[in-house]
Amino acid sequence: MSCKGKQKKKPKYKSLFIAIQRMRNLKCKIIPVITGATGIVTKGLKKDLEAAPRKHSVDSLHKTAVVGTSHIILKVLQSEIEAFAVGITAGSGEVPGRKGL
Repeated sequence: MSCKGKQKKKPKYKSLFIAIQRMRNLKCKIIPVITGATGIVTKGLKKDLEAAPRKHSVDSLHKTAVVGTSHIILKVLQSEIEAFAVGITAGSGEVPGRKGL
């Protein structure tokens, strides 16, 4: 994966970074973690994780990403099923917002 994604993520967490430093009086480092569904990770992720105070593995981060993605997909499918059920019970036979599909 490219470093562009890493550079985009860092500014997003800057305010959290500053808040943690102030609240806990700790030294912090932002480690952007980008993992793909196929297991692809950014270059240097292992080195970044080794610098972290607690032990983290690429496998555990990947598992977390996959579980999170599957949770999102499940929620979307559930909402689609509910919308479909509402359309059927309304008697129209069409799903609201899905005209022409």
